[in-house]
Amino acid sequence: MSRPRRDPRGERATKTITAAGRIRLDVALRAARAAASGRPRRDPWREWAASLVDETHRKRYDRSQRQMSREEAARFSTVRDTIEATAISPGQPALRVIEKPAFLVFAVVEAAGGRLSRFDRQVLGAARLLADAGDGGGAVVAVIAAGATAGDAARGDDHETGLGAAGADRVLVLEGGASPSGRSAAMLSAVEGLSPRHVVFAEDGDGADLARRLSVCLGEALFPAVEHLTARQAVRALRHAKAEIGLAPPRLMTIGEDRAKPYEAIPCEARRLDLGPFAGAGGTAARGDDSAILSVEIIPGDPARLSLSETDFVVSAGNGVSDFTAFRALAAKLRATPGASRVVCDAGLMPRAAQVGASGTVLSADCYLALGISGAPQHLQGIVGCEHVIAVNTDLHAAMIERAGLAIVADAQRVMPALLKLLGEAGA
Repeated sequence: MSRPRRDPRGERATKTITAAGRIRLDVALRAARAAASGRPRRDPWREWAASLVDETHRKRYDRSQRQMSREEAARFSTVRDTIEATAISPGQPALRVIEKPAFLVFAVVEAAGGRLSRFDRQVLGAARLLADAGDGGGAVVAVIAAGATAGDAARGDDHETGLGAAGADRVLVLEGGASPSGRSAAMLSAVEGLSPRHVVFAEDGDGADLARRLSVCLGEALFPAVEHLTARQAVRALRHAKAEIGLAPPRLMTIGEDRAKPYEAIPCEARRLDLGPFAGAGGTAARGDDSAILSVEIIPGDPARLSLSETDFVVSAGNGVSDFTAFRALAAKLRATPGASRVVCDAGLMPRAAQVGASGTVLSADCYLALGISGAPQHLQGIVGCEHVIAVNTDLHAAMIERAGLAIVADAQRVMPALLKLLGEAGA
């Protein structure tokens, strides 16, 4: 038998090249051999890029435990192409417009202080999920109360910071007044007049109370405290979270905080919606039920006396702050609750109740302004629930600068008087 003997070293030499004194595999030779064999070579990086959602570098997951059919894929492509074709100009974002929706989904938001909270955006995101899942395409109607609580959030032309950017196609302002029975009567008129497929409330504050009042008025069951919501199912806990129940998304439901993702796609139209002949019934019912109530006024609390766990705006001082007179004056001008890092509280410059962090108070504020705080791990744990973080520090590579959405690389001792001067010129 005259079988030739293999030479492993010789075979390896034919597959390698020497460049800059280093031996490496000949990639071009391997690609040529793959092309000659007729089998295309896999590109893992291209496959990974195709699995991401747009340019957000997030993986695309199918949370409904099923794959998209051909019909759904075709419909999704058509909707996506329609949305992309509505761009105003290359320098401006597109605007999503639904002229004739097949059905409506109500999202009841509070918009306290004239702006949407993080919870309000989550409620609108849940309504957007239900509206996009229906056949023919539905529209989200943001329902807000009239008066000071609506503020600038109801302006349909403010797509970047208002309801349009949060996913609302229509805006409905209730004129039932600020009393609970007046709001429930106005809400009843809106539901009976527009017949939405779903009504989503927040499981907190006035929204939870309004949901239960509306359930009694309509005689329909309420599915409260939804913890997981998809286009096909709504799930809530039972028996102190020892069991759970899931069913198709009902008409009336409340959703818990941090249980739905806010809408982050193309801004919607946020067109003002009018009830027409149904608007008068709610107001009449409200005046008849609350004839003894002459006026309702909401008096905000003093930020300086609020606890850190209850406030929406916190200004904290760190080791980089030495002028605490200017710090307290700035907190008072901004109408924010003063806080501090552990180093400041240990030095006795601020009370222990003002300490922010894992060993102090864990915040859930909308805005957090950190002055001269480097950002220790324990302190960052205390602000994990804050929506917006602004940091002022001289160290560009500080952990607080990396955590902040807006950073000012400067000395806090010079930034505080500058802010006070600007607030004084603005008449704040």
